[in-house]
Amino acid sequence: MKKHILHLDLDTFFVSCERLIDSRLQKKPLLVGGTGDRGVVAACSYETRRFGVHSGMSMKIARKLCPEATIIRGNTGTYSKYSNIVTDIIKESVPVFEKASIDEFYADLSGMDAFFGSYKFASELRQRIIKESGLPISFGLSQNKIVSKVATGEAKPNNQLQIDNGFEKSFLAPLSIRKIPSVGEKTYQTLRNLGVDKVKVIQEMPLEMMISVLGKNGKTIWKRANGIDNPPIITFHERKSLSTERTYNKDTIDVKKLKETIFAMAENLAYQLRKGDKLASVFSVKIRYSDFNTYSKQVKIPYTSADHIIIPTVLELFNKLYQRRLLIRLVGVKISDIVNGNYQINLFDDTQQMLNLYNAMDNVRNKYGEASIMRASAMGAKTIGRFNDPFNGDPPLVLAHRKQ
Repeated sequence: MKKHILHLDLDTFFVSCERLIDSRLQKKPLLVGGTGDRGVVAACSYETRRFGVHSGMSMKIARKLCPEATIIRGNTGTYSKYSNIVTDIIKESVPVFEKASIDEFYADLSGMDAFFGSYKFASELRQRIIKESGLPISFGLSQNKIVSKVATGEAKPNNQLQIDNGFEKSFLAPLSIRKIPSVGEKTYQTLRNLGVDKVKVIQEMPLEMMISVLGKNGKTIWKRANGIDNPPIITFHERKSLSTERTYNKDTIDVKKLKETIFAMAENLAYQLRKGDKLASVFSVKIRYSDFNTYSKQVKIPYTSADHIIIPTVLELFNKLYQRRLLIRLVGVKISDIVNGNYQINLFDDTQQMLNLYNAMDNVRNKYGEASIMRASAMGAKTIGRFNDPFNGDPPLVLAHRKQ
């Protein structure tokens, strides 16, 4: 059976959502992201790109490049709502699909040609998404995920493109090596130093040369350049870790403020574990100083989801890590080695009163939202990033540093 893999990508998704909410923003330069000097461009309209603006750029620089742009902070809940509308349409229409990110999907249409026609089906699916969600969307269709993803990029904005079987190499050949997924800035510079700028050059290079230059990643890039890499459709993303970070608007040495942030992060992550019936055993803290030097420290403890274990563990890591007494730019907490399970009561240390408190607080959060109740020690950091359901099988929600 011939493979037919569909890649769908919502065009400038955050920008499109904002324009759907406020039609006055149509055809105007628009930036979505952090509004402070340390904010990052999460998405930018096509009108801003001719000024050199791109996602992942500092908002401060973007404002200088395109001063007439409207800047919107954005809302995670709004984008999740529209993403779920599109997800539900795709879920109803195809038997096997992957939600690769909040605005990006893959679907396996193999075998569709015998009954309907893969390209016709994909075209009608795209039109249904546009009609029911109001959002522009592009797609690429080919025999594998990689070529389909590149085809979507070439089809944009708000268009579609099919690459027939056997034409993958010729389609990829004239494109820039930047168009190959997994070619980041560092890899791009390495290849450019070798005089490689087009995919055709990689296609003509021996596989052994690519491996000698880029190691294991060289083999992956060579296969993708030749249109033969065929990663599977991932229908469920198993979360192996959870993390949250805070970049301060102004570098700080206020230990009370820092510990409030760390405390709130640990409390929120512990709640996420209990909500998902999960336990974790590896906890780490990260700090970034004003000179951009970044350090982290982690510890492995018995599996737990209890606040009275996780919070002191994380605070102790911070105390051990914060030794330089320099201004801090960023702090973060990460939990990993996550498994299914419920917290086991410690016969000697735990009390029924404490367990009842956990249960009552979690019930309030489940009913009224995660920010509805918190300990006094976390009150100064109540805007810590909140999650939807991190264990629902969707990929992590990414709001910045993605080229949309």
